[in-house]
Amino acid sequence: MSEQPSSPIPRQTTVSLADEEAVKRILVETIFGLWASVNNLTRLRPSKRERYRVTIFGSARTQPGHWVYQEVKRMAEALAAMGCDIVTGGGPGLMQAANEGAEAANAPERAQSIGIRVKLPFEQEVNPFVEQAFEHQTFFTRLHHFVLLSDAFIVAPGGIGTVLESTMIWQLLQVRHLHDTPLIFTGPMWQGLVDWATQMMLRPGFELANAADMKIPRCVDSADEAIALIREHHALWLAEHAKSKTAG
Repeated sequence: MSEQPSSPIPRQTTVSLADEEAVKRILVETIFGLWASVNNLTRLRPSKRERYRVTIFGSARTQPGHWVYQEVKRMAEALAAMGCDIVTGGGPGLMQAANEGAEAANAPERAQSIGIRVKLPFEQEVNPFVEQAFEHQTFFTRLHHFVLLSDAFIVAPGGIGTVLESTMIWQLLQVRHLHDTPLIFTGPMWQGLVDWATQMMLRPGFELANAADMKIPRCVDSADEAIALIREHHALWLAEHAKSKTAG
């Protein structure tokens, strides 16, 4: 089901359920119509967003007490104290660490701690530090929700799911479906991914990407460096926000 049927069935024509091909064509037309409606609705944006939101991607497997868990918690706490809402996948591991950090922040205005879940065969509960939870049936709509909600992305250590999430953001920035949105890879494992992409995709005579594409993600070694980059972008966002309030 990769393309719309070339000759849609006229709407006034009734179709027998016994006509399998016609039924399939109606289902395809309807599904594509629903996608078009959803895509059209997601073009709408609030004129002013009141809160700056940072999504933190990371492994569901890392347990409390691990030093990476503690660093992600500390990073999220610092960002929440800065006035940022924290968005995660809502599950255990480093997602929980980030939501826990948001709750622990001593901020004048309490940061929101948001979890965007996906329904899985091996059910995971929403972690206890999520204040606002959303659940999706598919990864596709869930990933789109992250994009619609976030002003910046930090990628902590993680597995295949984290790679999926972060490379989708990377591509959206590459094709300019996202603009001025930090994508920060935190920890040494991600520098290896960018190095691999650079080596394999920029081979002379067989280029599969542009050199500028490899500079889209910012690779840092520590939580403190990620905090500093968000602080810089957040300050610009606040200035723009204040300007739009004055103009409005």
